[in-house]
Amino acid sequence: MGVPIFVVDAFTSEAFRGNPAAVCLLDEAANPAWMQSVAAEMNLSETAFVHPRGDGDGFDLRWFTPTTEVDLCGHATLAATHVLWETGRLGPGGRTRFETRSGSLSGSTTGDGVDIDLPADPPSAAEAPPGLLDALGVVPVAISRANTGWIVELVNEAAIRAVRPDFGRLAPFVGAVVTAGADDPRFDFVSRYFVPGAGIDEDPVTGAAHCALACYWSPRIGRDELLAYQASTRGGVVGVRLDGDRVLLHGDAVTVLRGALTGER
Repeated sequence: MGVPIFVVDAFTSEAFRGNPAAVCLLDEAANPAWMQSVAAEMNLSETAFVHPRGDGDGFDLRWFTPTTEVDLCGHATLAATHVLWETGRLGPGGRTRFETRSGSLSGSTTGDGVDIDLPADPPSAAEAPPGLLDALGVVPVAISRANTGWIVELVNEAAIRAVRPDFGRLAPFVGAVVTAGADDPRFDFVSRYFVPGAGIDEDPVTGAAHCALACYWSPRIGRDELLAYQASTRGGVVGVRLDGDRVLLHGDAVTVLRGALTGER
C-alpha cells in the first residue's frame, strides 16, 4: 500500500492558505537520505516524518526542507498532530509527545484547533551584520538575534508588507524575521520570515519564528497571550502564549491531500 503521506495547510481554517506541510507516517525509523529525497520531491517548506517510539510513549519526529534537515519546525509539528488525530493515532485525551532534535515537544487537539508546546527562543538586542539590512531593503526600528535568525522590527505593518528582499544576498544570513505591531485590532503583531539559505525564500507561516516573537512582543505589549498574523501571500493566524521557557502555539489545520509513497526506502 506504500507509506501514508498527507499535505496539511497549517495555521489556517481555509484550504490553500496558511503554510502547507507534508506529513509522512512511518512504522519505524527511515534512512535520512530517503527522507531528504521525499522532502525534495514534495518541495514544500517542510516535510515531517513521524513514527511510533519503541517504548510506546509518543512518536519520534523529524523535519526536512527540500534541501536540509532542521532542528525545529512549528507548522509541521502542528500538521503532524492534526494528521495523528485524523488517523486515530493520538493518545488519551487527544494528546501526544514528540521526541525531536529540539527535545520533547507535545501536541494536542482542542475543540477549536491544535496546540503545540515548543521551546522559547528569547532574542537578544544585537547589531546588524554587514549586508543584512541592504539585503532586506529596510530601515529598522530595532534589531535582535535569536536561534531562529535575525529579528528586525520595522515602523508599522505597511512597512512589513512592502519588504522585497534580495534573496541571493540574504541567503548567507540563515533566517530573518521582519515584524511590527498590527494595524488590524484583531491582532497584536505581524511578521514575515525569510530563510533562503535553507531553500525557502519566504515561509508562509512559521511556528518556530513565533517562539522568538512571543518572547520579543510579550514584554512590549504587557501580556503573555497574543494573537499574531504572518503577512505572507498565503497568510496565517498564530495564537501564542509565553509560559516560562516554553511557548504554546495554537492554530487551525486543514488536510488537502491524502496519498501513499511508492518506491524503495
